[in-house]
Amino acid sequence: MSDLLQTVSGPLPASAVRGPVLAHEHLALDLTRGADSAATLTPGHRAAITEELASLRTEFGLGLLVELTCRGMGRDVASMARIAADSGVAVIAATGWYYEPFHPAEPIRTSAERLAGTLVGEIERGCGGSGIRPGVIGEVGSHGEVPSEPEARTLTAAALAAAATGLSVATHARFGRGGLAQLELLTAAGLPPHRVSIGHQDLLDDPVVHRELAAAGAYLAFDTVGKESYRSDRGRLRLLLALLESGYADRVLLSCDVSRHGYLLSEGGTGYGHLFRSFLPRLRAAGADEELIDRLTRRNPLRFLTGRDGADESPADGGGPVRGR
Repeated sequence: MSDLLQTVSGPLPASAVRGPVLAHEHLALDLTRGADSAATLTPGHRAAITEELASLRTEFGLGLLVELTCRGMGRDVASMARIAADSGVAVIAATGWYYEPFHPAEPIRTSAERLAGTLVGEIERGCGGSGIRPGVIGEVGSHGEVPSEPEARTLTAAALAAAATGLSVATHARFGRGGLAQLELLTAAGLPPHRVSIGHQDLLDDPVVHRELAAAGAYLAFDTVGKESYRSDRGRLRLLLALLESGYADRVLLSCDVSRHGYLLSEGGTGYGHLFRSFLPRLRAAGADEELIDRLTRRNPLRFLTGRDGADESPADGGGPVRGR
């Protein structure tokens, strides 16, 4: 457990992050292996991305962005470092393996222990000889109710590497499914639940599962805000309010998961700022005060990243109204 965050520009004290955090985004990726030619963010998009982030820093005080592009996703840490330097927004890079269709050769033929060693090597020495060290493991994935055998190995490797290095693990649960199985596998490998964020839970219309994950101590990522083709923001807000009313305000992370160039503002998309410009105003209108907004957008992601779960902040205190939570 450390109060230092490992960013693409070097260590950063968590206390230095005074503004909101985007907990799951992408700045450079290539998912064309999945036959989607538009699922890219290339160096040609760097200027537009930099402009967006700089504007969010000025307008909303954006303090940190967690970039969850990992191995097999077209990760480009040098590009991330350029964007961070030019925008003034701190960026955390990631390591790990995405879900099975995007696995390179390693997970097919390698044990979880050896895979964990590969991740530890990147965490300690940097990605691909760049010297740029990841500060989180993710987005490690599965794509069903139960991880496939290769996915089980990469998830186990993520947990082993996290336990060895003190990093946290963010998952990709495709369409929000399989989060309970992911958490069971990660904790069975020795990772405490508060070091786990289960991804895409705003795509799963199941408040019972949400409460179960939160009660176990994991974070729930409502991280596809603005992706109306998957679920309306009205539906996301309903699911979020249900979780908040159940007393789990300190288990939620928020983000937009910009994962293709068509989502950029310059191409007519909702951009990285949709959370601040559209979704949070709706949450405020539903009764959220500024303490809750700060908890969801800054304090929770920093607690997730550092492992400081906060003895004064119980995962649940019996529910209650949104305001003041």
